Amino acid sequence: MTEFIPPGSRFHALSSPLPMKRGGTLHGARIAYETWGSLDAARGNAILVLTGLSPDAHAASHQADPSAGWWEAMLGPGKAIDTDRWFVVCVNSLGSCKGSTGPASPHPDDGRPWRLRFPDLSVEDVADTAAQVVRALGIGQLACVIGNSMGGMSALAFLLRHPGLARNHVNISGAARALPFSIAIRSLQREAIRLDPDWNGGDYDEDTYPESGMRMARKLGVITYRSALEWDGRFGRVRLDSDRRDDEDPFGLEFEVESYLEGHARRFVRRFDPNSYLYLSRSMDWFDIGESVGGDTDAGLARIRVEKALAIGVETDILFPLQQQRQIADGLRAGGADASFLPLPSPQGHDAFLVDIARFGPAVAEFLQTI
Repeated sequence: MTEFIPPGSRFHALSSPLPMKRGGTLHGARIAYETWGSLDAARGNAILVLTGLSPDAHAASHQADPSAGWWEAMLGPGKAIDTDRWFVVCVNSLGSCKGSTGPASPHPDDGRPWRLRFPDLSVEDVADTAAQVVRALGIGQLACVIGNSMGGMSALAFLLRHPGLARNHVNISGAARALPFSIAIRSLQREAIRLDPDWNGGDYDEDTYPESGMRMARKLGVITYRSALEWDGRFGRVRLDSDRRDDEDPFGLEFEVESYLEGHARRFVRRFDPNSYLYLSRSMDWFDIGESVGGDTDAGLARIRVEKALAIGVETDILFPLQQQRQIADGLRAGGADASFLPLPSPQGHDAFLVDIARFGPAVAEFLQTI
């Protein structure tokens, strides 16, 4: 499996050697990023976007890459994150396979993929390398850092470890620590990959890609990214037409929801490196913003200094439930921030920030208009 590098990606060469939080170093590593809009004369209008586990840096279309990005409806001229006003930077996380250095990248010693030789990855490493990109762009202080899902974790680590580098914060469906349910789901996803014989201890290639394991991992993820309410409203108990069923397989796909999951998984599996998935997934399980203060998550949040913050959650999110965004707002407020918590009634679960722009767009736009 090789890196997938989207068109239009730009790269920042990280400091070398790069020490990792949990031990080990990287040499010759880089971060892929993309930008939209223009920096103003004071370099004070910059926004950093930190992503979930699987997205690349291509959050929206631009001249170098006109293809639609993963947050196309949210970011651009006249949109909620208005690039006529803001200079926006989106980075691809360290450890990913979308241009930034990760397990699928060539090892500097022999040119073969790092695979499991890659050092243990933490959310804090993702945050620290994003901060390097910001500083390399000549930005002394961001107007805002926006993080969603895993990116919400990365954003909190960024703010704690790099005080003063951002004035404000929007945390979308994020968390200050991993909860047992989320850890359990991600553990099953990793097990599905590792039990695929083609994973082969992380030593696979394009011809022996652990497709079955990745399919199962992705299906588990998609089930938790949406809500039971949406699954019921969208698919009900509708069965597949006879010409779409495999009559030779007595336990084959029978319902529309099964077909949807299968199609979604197959579109994903060859687009993402399994080892990268393992590393990024585990980094989320390890994360607790209170680790540096004896495991007290609230105390960790209270050490973050920002002027204003907004934590947005979704009532139907089972993966990053509402109490986690409420905790973020309360913790940042204890640290002196003007912090608010906004629960949204979207039926679309954890993935709502990607698709329910009618609810998320106005909330983000209103916040950005006040900073």
